[in-house]
Amino acid sequence: MSKAALEKLRAKFGDAILETHSQHGDDTAVVASERWREVCEFCRKDPGLSFDMLTDLCGVDFPERAPRIEVVIHLYSTQKRHRIRLKTRVGETSGEEGEDGLVNCAVDTVVPVWPGANWFERETFDMYGVTFKGHPDLRRILMYPEFEGHPLLKDYPAEKTQPLIPYREKDEDGKPLEKQAPFGPDEGMSFGRKHFTHGGEA
Repeated sequence: MSKAALEKLRAKFGDAILETHSQHGDDTAVVASERWREVCEFCRKDPGLSFDMLTDLCGVDFPERAPRIEVVIHLYSTQKRHRIRLKTRVGETSGEEGEDGLVNCAVDTVVPVWPGANWFERETFDMYGVTFKGHPDLRRILMYPEFEGHPLLKDYPAEKTQPLIPYREKDEDGKPLEKQAPFGPDEGMSFGRKHFTHGGEA
């Protein structure tokens, strides 16, 4: 059934489906980046496809290739019980010294299609530098805001020194850092600064 889905995408979108394959049993379509959102919406809404569950979205870096970055999503239909993998390619190497060297590293968000893509896209932005156009809250999710670069790019220098930042008493919106529900004030680690002496906590 997944191979039939690939055929349906080729018939509907023509040249926008750059290639298809079923390596290792994974039925995959590579989509032109400018048609990414449109193809995703079709996968979700078409009654014959009904891909209502996004199970994963991630980035993959191929530094020797241009476009360099693949955005990959895995879809499942809870109604039809079939799967498909979609990929799109973004990011050309600029060769500029001192930067990640990526330009045109952007694609439309699929959060309106599958809301669960929200944090996956933020992680891919954080780790690979992909900008998801139209994302409702595109900011780092694993690294701190001042972090320089994108650590899952294969040419990210492992010895890179990151800038020192002041200790935070407030979050990015200026609100005091407090425990998040369901944790109470006496549960887990405190966000506040701890002072220690040689004999233990002061």
